[in-house]
Order: sequence, then structure tokens, then C-alpha cells
Amino acid sequence: MKVCLIAGWGELPAIFQKEASKKGIEVFTVGVKGITTAFADEYLPLGHVGKLIKLLEREGIKKIVMLGKFEHRLIFSHFFTFDSIALSILRKAKDKRPQTIITSFIQELEKRGFEFIDPKPYLESILAKSGKIGFLEPSPEAMEDGLWGFSIAKEIASLDIGQTIVVKNKSVVSVEAMEGTQEAIERAGKLAGKNCRVIKVARRSQDFRIDVPTIGPLTVQAVKKIKGDAIFLEAGKIYMLDMEKTISLAKESGIALYGL
Repeated sequence: MKVCLIAGWGELPAIFQKEASKKGIEVFTVGVKGITTAFADEYLPLGHVGKLIKLLEREGIKKIVMLGKFEHRLIFSHFFTFDSIALSILRKAKDKRPQTIITSFIQELEKRGFEFIDPKPYLESILAKSGKIGFLEPSPEAMEDGLWGFSIAKEIASLDIGQTIVVKNKSVVSVEAMEGTQEAIERAGKLAGKNCRVIKVARRSQDFRIDVPTIGPLTVQAVKKIKGDAIFLEAGKIYMLDMEKTISLAKESGIALYGL
């Protein structure tokens, strides 16, 4: 089987390339200029959907996987470079939330005979597990915050606002929106100081074809910078990039990783 991987920023596309190849899948990767960090066979400008369709037709590919980060704010900064198909996709979307836009994109390509497949079966090995991940247990105070904030994080994620919140002493300090995870964590440090706790979750009805949340060394470094002491992840729903390095860095930084 031959699959097109539409690759965004980060390590997740490269992990899929490796794991899918092990299972005998031929992966043809399409990158986005200025965004994609993994190897790509072809690069296209953001929002040039017509060129993507012609490329897939040329390669005889019908199955598509989309992985990696596409910052929500890119829609606004690149709007005037979008082709007519991309603009039509945006017009058909009932709002401009990330899931709505991506769903509209998927529906447009499905109408043209393409199929978006679930990449989760190829990435099971990097999903966050339940309980302690690595070496450190959260303190009782951190665990209270994690359990208290989990349902709030789920509500915010399901509203498609963001997949990360930062809490301290049973107060929500910051909520991720269009700015991204790192910036939300940094803002929390400025507002509340040390011992903040980060909670990252998926939407209630998470479609693993769409914008699955991830953490990695950059997340841990951001928490270290603000002197946070715990990161809580929704077990079985969050991809952990560069897992060994992430766990090792968390240990060195005195940050507990825990799956809820």
C-alpha cells in the first residue's frame, strides 16, 4: 500500500515514516514550505490544495495521513496566498476553529475520491501510559491539581480552544489557544511563578486523523523554565515524542510525568 503523508512541523511525521515502513507501507511525504521539519519527497506552499491534488493524482495515491503541527495562526498570516480550493474550504467551514477547518479539508478531498486513514495503529508505542511515566511521582499537591484540572482541560479541548491548561493551587493560570503550548506555559510562569502544573488532553471525541496532541523535550524545557513540577497527560491519547529524552529531561529537571 502507498500512503501520502502530509507532514507538518515536529518529529511525529518522521516517526510515522519509520514505523509505517516497518509494516511494509510505502510512504510518499508532502511537506509544507517553511513548516515541515521531516524529510519530504515534495514541498508545497501552505494552502495550495490544487497542487496537492494534482501531485496525488500523478503519484496514484488515494490514502492520506496528516501528522505534525500546523499552527492555527498560519491561516491568518498566509490567507492571501491560498488557492481557490483552499479558500472554498475555509468558506464552507462553519467556523475557523482548528478541527472545523481540518474536517472541511478532509471532506473536500474525500469528495474527490481520497481517503484519510487513522495513523494511530502505527504509533501505539509512543502513546502516554497510565500512571507514573519515568522516574518521579507527582507531589500530593501536584496530584490534587492534576485531578482537579483534568475535567476542565477536557472541556476546553472539546470546545476546540486548546489542548493544554496550566494550573496551580486549584486555579487555572493559563489556557492554550492560538499561541501554542510553549507560549501558554511561559505565560503561566509569569503569572503564577514556580510549581505550576501542566495538563494536556485530547478532545472527548478525538479523531486521531486530526491534530492529535503531543509532548516532547520542548514541552519539558518550557516547564523547567518556569520551575513547574508536573506534567499530566491523558493516557492513551497523547503522543510522546523522543520519549527517552523527554523522560530523562523530566527527571533531571525534577518534573513528574503522569498519565491520567
